[in-house]
Amino acid sequence: MTQTTLTFIRFENGSWQGHIQASSEPILEVSYQGETLNNVDLSPAEDGWDLRIQVPVAALSEGVHTFVIADAANAEKLGHFTVISGEPAADDLRAEVDLLRAELDMLKRAFRRICRDGY
Repeated sequence: MTQTTLTFIRFENGSWQGHIQASSEPILEVSYQGETLNNVDLSPAEDGWDLRIQVPVAALSEGVHTFVIADAANAEKLGHFTVISGEPAADDLRAEVDLLRAELDMLKRAFRRICRDGY
């Protein structure tokens, strides 16, 4: 079984783009502030799939906004990206704390799903 990998391509015009290499088409879950985004496009491409995530307008506001990209089948984190707006900080620990919160939310959802399904 091939490891699923996510490679960043670009972030422009409010659209984050990446490329996924996997042995089969992945089922992705992109979360932002504990909610799963619906505006995610996965299309076949050479040697994998192209991923396009339209960043919600709400994330283009003051503060740190982290998006976590995970494989929905096994809740494995494939990657993340952060949008920071407003007053910049030299060593911004807020981005790291926000990422930890997002990953904790993902783990809580996976744990609840496991408990609910009785595994």
